[in-house]
Amino acid sequence: MSEQKLAVNEYLKTDSDYLRGTIQEGLDTQVTGSFSDGDQQLIKFHGFYQQDDRDLRNERKEQKLEPLYSFMLRARVPGGICTPAQWLDVDKISSTLTTSNSIRLTTRQTFQYHGIPKRNLKTLIQGLDKAALDSIAACGDVNRNVMCNPNPVESKLHAQAYAVAKELSDHLLPHTRAYAEIWLDEEKLVGETVEPVYGNTYLPRKFKMAVSVPPDNDVDVYTNDLGFIAIAEDGQLVGFNLVAGGGMGSTHGEVETFPRLADDFGFIKTADVIKFAEAVMTVQRDWGNRVVRKRARLKYTIVDHGFDAFKAEVENRAGVKFAPKRDVVIGDRGDRYGWVEGIDSKWHLTLFIESGRIKDLPGQTLQTGLREIAKIHKGDFRMTSNQNMIIAGVAAEDKAEIEGLARKHGLMGQVLTGTRGHSIACVALPTCPLAMAEAERYFPEFIDHIDALQAKHGISDQSIVVRMTGCPNGCARPFAAEIGLVGKAPGRYNLYLGANFEGTRLNKMHKENIQEAEILAELDTLFGRYATERDAGETFGNFTVRIGVVKAVNDAAKDFHG
Repeated sequence: MSEQKLAVNEYLKTDSDYLRGTIQEGLDTQVTGSFSDGDQQLIKFHGFYQQDDRDLRNERKEQKLEPLYSFMLRARVPGGICTPAQWLDVDKISSTLTTSNSIRLTTRQTFQYHGIPKRNLKTLIQGLDKAALDSIAACGDVNRNVMCNPNPVESKLHAQAYAVAKELSDHLLPHTRAYAEIWLDEEKLVGETVEPVYGNTYLPRKFKMAVSVPPDNDVDVYTNDLGFIAIAEDGQLVGFNLVAGGGMGSTHGEVETFPRLADDFGFIKTADVIKFAEAVMTVQRDWGNRVVRKRARLKYTIVDHGFDAFKAEVENRAGVKFAPKRDVVIGDRGDRYGWVEGIDSKWHLTLFIESGRIKDLPGQTLQTGLREIAKIHKGDFRMTSNQNMIIAGVAAEDKAEIEGLARKHGLMGQVLTGTRGHSIACVALPTCPLAMAEAERYFPEFIDHIDALQAKHGISDQSIVVRMTGCPNGCARPFAAEIGLVGKAPGRYNLYLGANFEGTRLNKMHKENIQEAEILAELDTLFGRYATERDAGETFGNFTVRIGVVKAVNDAAKDFHG
């Protein structure tokens, strides 16, 4: 491979001295609120992105001011679990060091801050460190936050699965000392940095990993680069079905890019998880496309090299062969709202947080409510990949007090249809630089319309997975939704239909570049047909495929655009 042909990011990584770049110099320069172009790529490995307020961009340009730069920082929280004490620190940081004064739960089961001035970055990261939290490898061309089903019922099995997710996250952290040196003021150690898994150029692109506990599929395991589906016998974890090659991102109009669901590779024992994870990642490191960045995800590596060749190389590097995959039932992708009793006689309260935004508003003081709960809670907090929060491990005698606080602050009691409860959206405007259309700010209103249409046709009892993103990068996994809306331009979206409810089939574009009125008219017609023509137990996504509205996507490389 000719060095001249490499993607720009590859040179940046190679020349960065293991992710140091000139970040320290940029941090010391307060003349501008931004970092240099190259460092803007490197800071992602440290967990944050440079953004600006796009609502104010033109106004500031007219005033001959630079854009109102700020930063979005995402934390690394394996499996989404933190203690109440940690949450209080997270909350305090949002109130004192961000201009948004809010916390956002993400679709990767962690939290992120928006509106961080450059001058506050170091103080914020040091505050996280004091709370035993960090943001290293939360973004960038590395293994990102490892998701794990929060499964509040089978608590013992969840604990075993979570332990695996935590081990994966810790084992696959970058070894560079750059994060500790720049942000935590630790001394640079003598000797050359060694990255045993990543090497000095790290991965070709981001890498996402999830651990699921069937029958739940709340982590959308097949949308990940690497997924582990827990297999239990008599309530004890014995191993996993390994799946690999999923990923949601694509580019409008470029058919060589496409979303994809992971392939089933086979069963592995729990003891071999790290071997196989390293094997998959190092094959991707060595075989992945470093020339065309849009084709650099693992999904394209498997498509380009072939499933059989990729599987054989993974087995060779792991030193273990896959056993035949175990039979398993993949079911609901939603969260269990309200109180659920676990097998340990503890109770778990799942709270719906619309689009994951935790902020105090009139009549709904969500941030204050979680803060007050954290002050008295004796269990843990579990963020979900559907952007919700579980108050986990509550003793029976403490339920009333916690529920009282939740209701007082608007965390419980809202009208929640099955469809709203299964639906998620990305941040999009005004902060995401990639957004072409609204998502989070518009999504609640859009779901109101969907709920009204379902009520009109008498199908409110049917949960439908609806997802919206402001661009095709797919952060809210829209291509795995029964109804997917992907931003194309302000007020305009591509409408995707036909994924199944369980998350094991992608959707397909039905209408391109349409506005709200046309979207709702199309869904009105389809809901009417669904109400009268559906088979018993048939979900909406399966119905749209059966009646021929869209064709099933069985092979994304061939079917998604065809």
